[in-house]
Amino acid sequence: MKRTQKILAPSILSADFLNLGRDVTIALEAGAQYIHFDVMDGTFVPQISFGTPVIKALRPLTDAVIDVHLMVEDPSRHVEEYARQGADIITVHAETCTHLDRVIGQIKACGKKASVALNPATSLHVLDYVLDELDMVLIMTVNPGFGGQKYIPYCDGKIRALRKMIDERGLDTDIQVDGGISASNAKRLSECGVDVFVCGSAVFEGDIAKNVKDIMEQF
Repeated sequence: MKRTQKILAPSILSADFLNLGRDVTIALEAGAQYIHFDVMDGTFVPQISFGTPVIKALRPLTDAVIDVHLMVEDPSRHVEEYARQGADIITVHAETCTHLDRVIGQIKACGKKASVALNPATSLHVLDYVLDELDMVLIMTVNPGFGGQKYIPYCDGKIRALRKMIDERGLDTDIQVDGGISASNAKRLSECGVDVFVCGSAVFEGDIAKNVKDIMEQF
């Protein structure tokens, strides 16, 4: 069933790291509900971002949902530490998990919500046997590793197909999108069935509070 309330999850990858706590607080006070952490290892994706010290620093500032997206090889090595530092949702890539079911179980054993991310060209069929175990599926709408990319148009159909899969099974699994999301396409994506919207530069470039409100008005 579709979530009735849509969620905005600003990605701190685009925030001002000199004033990270300030920027996150402004976004949350303006109405954002999650904080999205893009963790990149320089191997699965070209860039290196940040690790658990950033979550440890921000966790005491808010009780908002911390949504950790592990764009890393062999994410099972990191799940328990991110859980310990305060992650509420942990997302791993299907492309990096030899034993995807095992990693989903590991996340749940830590008492956290489990999510699986799929790159744009990865088939939804990798979820056939694990979808019932998931709290969220992240559809990457750009190829991961860099901020500021343009949304890939064929992802609309992929989102609609995933929504149909979820609804046909009678699940409450959320659909999250990440990549090229802004006020200009949020309404269309909401109509496709998206529940959680990750926005980086669309939130943190310019007037953060206004950007949050402009995006959320489209849901």
